[in-house]
Amino acid sequence: MNGFKDKVVLVTGGSRGIGRACAVAFAKAGAATVVISYAGNEAAAQETLGLIQAAGAKGESLKFDVSDTAACASTVEHVVKTHGRLDVLVNNAGVAVDGLVMRVKDEDWDKQMDTNLKGAFALIRAASRPMMKQRGGAIINLTSIVGESGNGGQAAYSASKAGLIGLTKSVAKELASRNIRVNAVSPGFIGTDMTAQIPEDMRKKMVESIPLARLGNPEEVANAVVFLASDAATYITGEVLKVNGGMYM
Repeated sequence: MNGFKDKVVLVTGGSRGIGRACAVAFAKAGAATVVISYAGNEAAAQETLGLIQAAGAKGESLKFDVSDTAACASTVEHVVKTHGRLDVLVNNAGVAVDGLVMRVKDEDWDKQMDTNLKGAFALIRAASRPMMKQRGGAIINLTSIVGESGNGGQAAYSASKAGLIGLTKSVAKELASRNIRVNAVSPGFIGTDMTAQIPEDMRKKMVESIPLARLGNPEEVANAVVFLASDAATYITGEVLKVNGGMYM
């Protein structure tokens, strides 16, 4: 990938899993600075910073809750003030609280919507201003296969991720005239800390439903994210790129 020299990247939920893989991938691709956010695991965030720096980029970690819209705005303001610009925003932070729809509590619904959807909206709203002044930028939202296909027991999570797709397409139309591209990446069954908690028998059944017959890894998702932010994708906006091994087509 190319086109990241002197670029500043912000990855939310960057301490572990897909977020960490994205942060490191941008550093390896030549980004000048990669800023990550984390909600609570400072040790993991520091590990990610070490990997970013080892890959040749400057790094910074910021602790804040993406469901706090004021914190989203102040974070973007801090990044621009400290590093001079913001070129790439990756909305990766997310949370899942599974449960049958008849048992979903209001607070669990709100938590997923506030983190997965409202947080992304707030960060896009804040980032759009400096990107418009720069006359360019790239925003990538991490949605999910269940936002496209739906999934029993994940009504709230699926709805929040489906909302991200609508948000992506709408904002892509709004910002295209300012050379700001907005896309989404939709991972399938990826080997992360979250999926590691799934019982082995269920994991086996899920793998059997994947045409490529294996779990994906965070780096494969990160490759898609970096591609969409790169100069190799300058005529792509409003797209949802599936990274799911053929599980949903």
